[in-house]
Amino acid sequence: MPVPGPLPFEQALRTARAAVEEFLDGNFARFDGQVAEAMAYAVKGGKGLRGFLVIESARVNGVALEGAVAVAAAIECIHAYSLVHDDLPCMDDDDLRRGQPTVHRRWDEATAVLAGDALQALAFELVADSGLPAEATVDLIRNLARASGIEGMVGGQAKDIAAETAETPLTLDEIIDLQAGKTGALITWSASAGAWMAGENPSFLEDYGDALGLAFQIWDDVLDVEGDAALVGKAVGKDADAGKATFVSLLGLDEAKRRAEQLVTEACDALSIYGDDGECLRQAARFVISRQN
Repeated sequence: MPVPGPLPFEQALRTARAAVEEFLDGNFARFDGQVAEAMAYAVKGGKGLRGFLVIESARVNGVALEGAVAVAAAIECIHAYSLVHDDLPCMDDDDLRRGQPTVHRRWDEATAVLAGDALQALAFELVADSGLPAEATVDLIRNLARASGIEGMVGGQAKDIAAETAETPLTLDEIIDLQAGKTGALITWSASAGAWMAGENPSFLEDYGDALGLAFQIWDDVLDVEGDAALVGKAVGKDADAGKATFVSLLGLDEAKRRAEQLVTEACDALSIYGDDGECLRQAARFVISRQN
């Protein structure tokens, strides 16, 4: 089936999210029990941005939706697992996520831990069974393990927890390094996945993902200061209340916004190799610093 041209961003995001939800619903139908219910609950209600990035990066590299949806579903499972664990009392201790009770509040802590563990395992199963060429599958799995593990998301989260009790606040460079793991690594993986699927050079999409991921986290810090909890879907102001160093506390609100805008420009520039075909990804970058949640 021919790969279509780019859709407007909001339409492409809805299409990708619907495809991923349908795919995951089919997989969750294999399971039963409370942990399975919690897994399905945890993946619902998000923007689906990471899955969209997988599908759109695949499209610009000539890979159709049907070939990319399993990989997109995998990253949404990893992202959901990270949120379930991040919300636990031993981490950020949050009561709300995406406007709904967090998994440990809806059920209990043990169910939340197990649901997160199971979502992580399912992600790698989905990539392994995606039907992609063996070399592409190995590249995706290897790089996903790095992005989600101690070199990426888990390592960044560990640094974030350590910073909460450190004697001195983190510097700007230290926060950038922390967020490159905690938030940025999975976004960069998502943006690069299409190139790995197609056996193409991922460097342009990696540059795009790196800039996008940092802009995303800066905007999260902005929303923590001036966001509406009803729109954000979770408590706001927690970082300031905890005296935590953030991009806003170090740069100031206006400079943090300017830095995020600069990063979006860098992300868009990295897509020049794709010409007009990269327009939907450019729109996604602009969306990151206009979102309300």
